[in-house]
Amino acid sequence: MARPSKKQGLDLGQVERLAKRGWTDAEMAEFFGVDRATWYRWKASDDAFCDALKDWKAEADARVERSLYERAIGYEHPDVHVSSFRGKVTLTPIVKRYPPDTTAMIFWLKNRDTDNWRDKQEVDHGGQVEVRGLSDFYNGNAKPSS
Repeated sequence: MARPSKKQGLDLGQVERLAKRGWTDAEMAEFFGVDRATWYRWKASDDAFCDALKDWKAEADARVERSLYERAIGYEHPDVHVSSFRGKVTLTPIVKRYPPDTTAMIFWLKNRDTDNWRDKQEVDHGGQVEVRGLSDFYNGNAKPSS
């Protein structure tokens, strides 16, 4: 008799929370105490489970994409500056500003507009190459190189 599957007791709410926080399949398998191969078998045999994981992971990916975009163009957010003078604490609302970041811009452009921003360069290897054997040289037919 086969032992019962751990998948039956799997807390899908916990799986969702971990996936939305960017956990990988390997990390989730370890967290739930199963082998990676078992985790992948669960995904392969259960389309609803696999699709849910993809959707939850897509949310994490979208947050990262949005953060990269904001870093590339610059962004601002409200904050509070805390100061203390003679024992009195003062909270001052401020706006923190972050300038655009060129590394984030380059990364974004290389991935979003590869035709114009990729590192790969096209090189034309056309043309002709003339190969002369040593017999030409010994028969006096070869021209001396300059």
